[in-house]
Amino acid sequence: QVQLVESGGGLVQAGGSLRLSCAASGLASSTYTMGWFRQAPGKEREFVARITSSGANTYYADVVKGRFTISRDNAENTGYLEMNNLKLEDTAVYYCAAGYGFSSSSAQYPFWGQGTQVTVSS
Repeated sequence: QVQLVESGGGLVQAGGSLRLSCAASGLASSTYTMGWFRQAPGKEREFVARITSSGANTYYADVVKGRFTISRDNAENTGYLEMNNLKLEDTAVYYCAAGYGFSSSSAQYPFWGQGTQVTVSS
């Protein structure tokens, strides 16, 4: 059974930082692309970042480029999203997902975590 469990969310002031983790089980590490998505209240889920199975390639949404860093530790079968210089508009539930392509489309990710809330305050 595949499980993705996010952690690390919380309340942070604008300009602050958070590091999200996504622990995977039931999936062989280094075989899947990991993506991070987010959904703000009243909005559709949107792509944030993705990383290839080896960790060699990454891709970011323009709105987070230069502020967020995606990484993974295949020995631990865990992915990370380092978020710096957080803005009010980054407030959302953040989800990690696993898939077998290299896509920004949520439809290409069959496995999802339960989400972790990130709230940025002024």
